[in-house]
Formats: sequence, structure tokens, C-alpha cells
Amino acid sequence: MERRILGGTGMSVSEFALGTMMLGEMGNTDHDESVRIIHTAMDAGINFIDTADVYSAGESETIVGKALKGRRDEVVLATKFAMPMGADDNQRGGSRKWIMRAVEGSLSRLGTDHIDLYQMHRWDPVTELDETLSALSDLVREGKVRAFGSSMFHPGQTVEAQWTAERRGHHRFRSEQPQYNMLLRGIEADVLPTAQRYGMGVLTFGPLGSGWLSGRADPTAGHRNAGPGARLFDQSDPGNRAKAEAVQKLSKVADEAGLPMPHLATAFVRAHPAVTSVLIGPRTPEHLAGLLSGADVVLGDDVLDRIDEIVPPGTDLNHNDRMFVPSALDDKRARRIAR
Repeated sequence: MERRILGGTGMSVSEFALGTMMLGEMGNTDHDESVRIIHTAMDAGINFIDTADVYSAGESETIVGKALKGRRDEVVLATKFAMPMGADDNQRGGSRKWIMRAVEGSLSRLGTDHIDLYQMHRWDPVTELDETLSALSDLVREGKVRAFGSSMFHPGQTVEAQWTAERRGHHRFRSEQPQYNMLLRGIEADVLPTAQRYGMGVLTFGPLGSGWLSGRADPTAGHRNAGPGARLFDQSDPGNRAKAEAVQKLSKVADEAGLPMPHLATAFVRAHPAVTSVLIGPRTPEHLAGLLSGADVVLGDDVLDRIDEIVPPGTDLNHNDRMFVPSALDDKRARRIAR
């Protein structure tokens, strides 16, 4: 497993990072099997583990804590805060009040005295950045956090955060965690260049495009047609029809390269020079084994050029796949003068 340096932190991390969102009530509820998945990943060379307080309401962090007993020093441990952890407005966001409470909860569930990378899960439109950065900087000085990063920030938000940190004398965000895959390439135009400009590490998630790039004969069939994720596969959506057409062409590229589709998908993400690690989020040991077997795949220019022809650089085939809508767009009151 190759390693890269996470931004300017000096921390060496594996090119594959283990995402644990699917370990717990949201996916695999068998704690013993989930622990074995984490241990298998570590034994294969993955030293970067990512979770979040909101994953299964803290259960994912608890599972990670169980798995790391006696092995904590082997990994770079990342978790996140800011998403709602209760009905109270003070149980979310980037206020000092919540950050100080949230970090203690994560430390307890993870069974550790420090977090290597503490990430702000989403931008907080109601809290001043100075407040958030001040609280996070204090956690670094206290030794509870080694470095902190952002997740799903837009380029303008990243620039504002970097400027605020410099202006106010705070520690700064050292990483960004965006969604990125062969069907969702919009971040190549702005998010990734901005991260590079500020020397930030990039930890991407969703390399299989919510299952579109899983290699299934028909990624829209079966359980994916039901439940809250059904919109991602609804063929009445022109963007989803464009994805289906692209997947057919990408499958041919994978076949001619002698690769399973998931290996093509993860190798594509790792090929971008801005990307530090790609998150893989297995639910079962079989899922993990399949992904790990592609850890050494490197794509040549000919294959990358063919991917570019099918999905041009900087293109999101379905813009609705972006998981976060800025409040300036989501709340119509932000776009209309009150009368």
C-alpha cells in the first residue's frame, strides 16, 4: 500500500483510507465482523481510518474504538463534527459550545486521548469562522487534536477559512474531504486546485458513485430502486440516464484494460495529483477484499484519455448528485428581498 503525506501535516497516510460509515446501524450491525473488517484493512497496509460522530449516532466511532484497542498508534485516526447529533440547535454546527462538547463525545467513543484529523463535516452558515477556528486551534494546543480539516466546502469557503486563519492567527484547515468519481468530476475545476494552492490534503469519498461504478450488470436494479437513495437511480432523471450511458462506455474501457470496474474507479481517483487518499467504505469483508485487490492498479494515459472522452474533465453528469446544497441556494429567503 503506497503512502502520501497529508497536506503539510507531515502525517504519512495510505492511498486507500478506510471509511466506516457502513459499520453500525447504517450498514453492518455485527460489531465483531465490523472489527474484523477494520483489522483486515490495517493488516493490508491501510493506516488511515475515517469516521464521524453522526454515523449511526456514534455507533461507528464506538466500533472503531473497539478495533483500535492495543493498536491505536498504528493509524492516523480521523473523525468529524458539525452534523446534527440531536434535536437541540446547540448539538450541531461550528460553535465553540458544540465543538468542545462534540470532541469529548468522540474521544470517549473512540477510546483515545487524541484525534489525528478532526474534520468539520459541513460549513456552518450561522457561526463566524473566527469562532470555529479559535475553538479548533485551542484543541490543537491542548493536544486533543493534531490537525483539523473541512468536508464538502466550496472553494470560496476554503479561501475565506484560510484568510481568516491567517488574519486572526489561528491554526488552519489542513485537509478537505469532497465527493469525487468518474461520473462526478466538477471538483476538478475548482475544489481540487484550491486545495492544492493552499497545500491541503484531499481525502475523497464515493469513488464507486453510490453503486453506479460497482461493476453490477445493472446498477439501477434491485434494492437500489427503493428507499431514500432511489433518486440516484431514477431513470426519469436525464442526469441519471446520462450516467447509465457513461457507465456502459466505461465498462468497455474497464474490460479492455482487464480491470473490474471498481478497480478502474478507485485508480482513476488516485491518479489525480491533488488526491491524498481515496476513502473506501465496505459493508462486508467481501466488499473490502474486492477493493483491496485493486490497491496497486495504476492507469496509463491511454486509459485516462478514454475516460476523459466519455466524461469530460470538470463535468458532473448529474449535478443533483452533489450531496450538499449551500444555504444560499437551499433557502429561498436568501434569494428574495422580504416584502
